[in-house]
Amino acid sequence: MKLYITPGSPYARMARIVVIEKGLENRVEVITAQTRRVDSPYYRINPSGRVPYLLRDDGVGMEESALICAYLDHLDGRPAFDLPAGGKPWEARRLEALARSMLDGLAVWSREIVRPQDERSPTVIHHEAQRGRRMADLWESQIEHPLMRGALNMVQITLACALGLEARIPEFRWRPEHPKLRDWFDPIAARPSFAATTPPGA
Repeated sequence: MKLYITPGSPYARMARIVVIEKGLENRVEVITAQTRRVDSPYYRINPSGRVPYLLRDDGVGMEESALICAYLDHLDGRPAFDLPAGGKPWEARRLEALARSMLDGLAVWSREIVRPQDERSPTVIHHEAQRGRRMADLWESQIEHPLMRGALNMVQITLACALGLEARIPEFRWRPEHPKLRDWFDPIAARPSFAATTPPGA
C-alpha cells in the first residue's frame, strides 16, 4: 500500500502515527506528495489533491484521515484505536468532535500564515487564533476525562496532533496557561510514533 502525505499536515500525521503504532511500516510505503502545485503528478493519483490518501493493494484509493486510520487499524483484525461502543458511545464521539474542531481550526491558521504576505487574511488569522485559545481553555477542563487517560485512542491522537501544530504556528502559545494539557501532551509527544512524525516548523 502507498500512503501519500505532506510533512506538515496534521491529518496525514494521524495516519502516519497509526502506521507506526500498528507496526505497518513494511506494508505501507509513505510517499510525500506535491500538493498546491499546478499540474502536480499527484493530481493524477488523487484528483482532489488532499492528503492523506491511501492507495490500497487492490488499487482502490481512500481519502479522509478518519477513514484511513480506521482501515489501517482494522487490517490485522485486532483494532486498537476504536472508540468505546459500549455504554457511552456518544460521549466518545463528543470528545472526538471537540478534538477535530480544534484540529480543523489550527490547520486553517497554519495554512494561512505560510501564504505570501500579501495573500494572508488578518481576519482569518485572528479568528482562528481566538478559536485555538478558546479550545485550549476547553480542553484544559476536559483533559482528565477517562477517555483521555486510558489506552491510546483516536480522540487522543487527534488532540495531540492539534496541539503539535505549535511547531508550525509560533503564535499558538497554549502551554503557559494550560498546565494540565501540557502534562497530558508531553508523554504522548514522546512516544516514538509521535516523535517520528513531528511536523516541520513554519
